[in-house]
Amino acid sequence: MKLKLILHLFATGLVAAAQTRPAATLIVTNANVYTVDKQHPKADAVAAIGDRIVAVGSSAEIDLWRGPDTKVIDAGGKLLLPGFDDSHVHFISGGAQLDQVELNDATTPEEFARRIGAQTKKTAKGEWIVGGDWDETKWPKPQLPTKELVDAVTGYTPIFVNRYDGHQSLANTAAMKLAGITAKTPDVAGGVIVRDKSGNPTGIFKDAAMDLINKAIPPMSHERRMRAARRALEHAASVGVTSVQDMNPEFADVAVYSELAEKGELTTRIYAAPMETNWQDQAKVGLRHAWGSSYLRLGAVKGYADGSLGSGTAYMYEPFSDEPGNRGLLSDEMHPPTAMRSRLLRAAAAGLQLRVHAIGDHGIAMILDIFSDIEKEHGYHDQRFSIEHAQHMAEKDFERFAKLHVIASMQPYHAIDDGRWAEGRLGHARSRYSYAWRSFLDHGVKLAFGTDWFVAPLNPMLGLYAAVTRATLDGKNPDGWVPEEKITLPEAVEAYTMGSAFAEFQENVKGSITPGKLADMVILSDNIFDVKPEAIRSVKVETTIVGGKIVYGGNP
Repeated sequence: MKLKLILHLFATGLVAAAQTRPAATLIVTNANVYTVDKQHPKADAVAAIGDRIVAVGSSAEIDLWRGPDTKVIDAGGKLLLPGFDDSHVHFISGGAQLDQVELNDATTPEEFARRIGAQTKKTAKGEWIVGGDWDETKWPKPQLPTKELVDAVTGYTPIFVNRYDGHQSLANTAAMKLAGITAKTPDVAGGVIVRDKSGNPTGIFKDAAMDLINKAIPPMSHERRMRAARRALEHAASVGVTSVQDMNPEFADVAVYSELAEKGELTTRIYAAPMETNWQDQAKVGLRHAWGSSYLRLGAVKGYADGSLGSGTAYMYEPFSDEPGNRGLLSDEMHPPTAMRSRLLRAAAAGLQLRVHAIGDHGIAMILDIFSDIEKEHGYHDQRFSIEHAQHMAEKDFERFAKLHVIASMQPYHAIDDGRWAEGRLGHARSRYSYAWRSFLDHGVKLAFGTDWFVAPLNPMLGLYAAVTRATLDGKNPDGWVPEEKITLPEAVEAYTMGSAFAEFQENVKGSITPGKLADMVILSDNIFDVKPEAIRSVKVETTIVGGKIVYGGNP
């Protein structure tokens, strides 16, 4: 009798509680919830009201939040994760690239030229062919393309197609004529015009030298920029990316994001970090780190210390193994380094977050030196400085990363792509601390994962696969290139969610499935924790939810 009374009181109490609380607008039930919340790591269901999570628990507990108008998603036992936060993208460029010539999988120079020729036939008079993402290392004889390869198929149509790392591009003769480039054109600080034996430009422009051609390209119209943004948003939703940190966007890009936000059309949250050379544009109106709404924020600046490994412009202490006379290049922003130091000191004093691209060991060390100087000048106050990429480390600098509280914002896919050829450029000894995720974590450094899209695919599944396998794309390292630097899948997922949220000062707002946080979540086709590591790359996103609304898959 007593037991029945207790059960009756318990049941009526639950009913009363259910009647007094507001109904959820969204419930995801019958799910395998991996929260990335160490206080409550797993659950079966989630409830949200509006754009926020209000409860995480068992299906029975969450069912008490159900009302007559609640939208209910039955996940069918599938894995539910926090939405992925890509810590480093070039969002408008990525969206535009979806509609441009695709050269990355062109495996011969002839195919490269054929595709450009086909694009020429579709290009209106006066327009340029750009994009491309070519990769000469996939050709039978890896060598840089030249203007002669494409002039015959492009005629008067100017082209400036980029290598996939974004640090060198190929121009044809028509493009160089429009830009006024001749054999007499001098190199620029932080860049190289590649020349033949007679001193004539071959068509390849590296790093800062690319601006010599870029200045001749007509600016993207507002309409084209808007179309690229919408394409990028659509693609991000399809791969479960609910937040991005947009590196060095133009202010015209930010204007497009603002317009889309005003219309309620942003389906990806954006933290924009314009160039550090323009830091005063944000500082003069008082913007500080992570300023704005949950959908669009400013308050960071992005800089470049050096180039890339693939283009031979990452700044190294010692010459490249395959180019004994080349140690890489400092960017034009680092000519001289004291100018970069001065700008970053003032930007930090204004409360802006500093995000600096550095790939070579010496380039990384120079930025750490600047960050150290800033801390000495202003003291430590949770600035969350970040080195973007941090690919090829000197062993001595891991401890400095940790001591200075610098975030390592890294892109796992680069390791399995570059790992096809990187050791030939660096040698075995220097490769040991390339893409060194394990070493960073072991030193207590915060990892934030992303892709560098358009440079690499935006799909987080490829990044997770790369982080746990390090199996290079050519199939030659099935057990992992530098396997000592593998990390576990839970560590990789955390870097892609909470780690990236921390990198944008949003760890209390998103990054885990926790009551009070934004209802940004994804349902996957397969449980990545159950499948073999090599199968992770084939897992698909079935449903993407941003702010409690379905933006991909499901039934909006």
